[in-house]
Amino acid sequence: MTQRQEQFEKMLQAIQAEYETTVSKMEKLKAEDKTKTTTYKQLIGDKLRLQNMLSMYRIYGLID
Repeated sequence: MTQRQEQFEKMLQAIQAEYETTVSKMEKLKAEDKTKTTTYKQLIGDKLRLQNMLSMYRIYGLID
């Protein structure tokens, strides 16, 4: 595996981990009925950004 491939894999893992963390935080806030908070709204934006990045990887066949 080349250095570039290793860097890609590392980046992909970081994005996937951040996505999971974001979703987890959102679920916690939702359970606490805090969906109208600024924090929750920021997390929605983060989730959408991360979903977009993961979608681009799928479009280009880099992940399943």
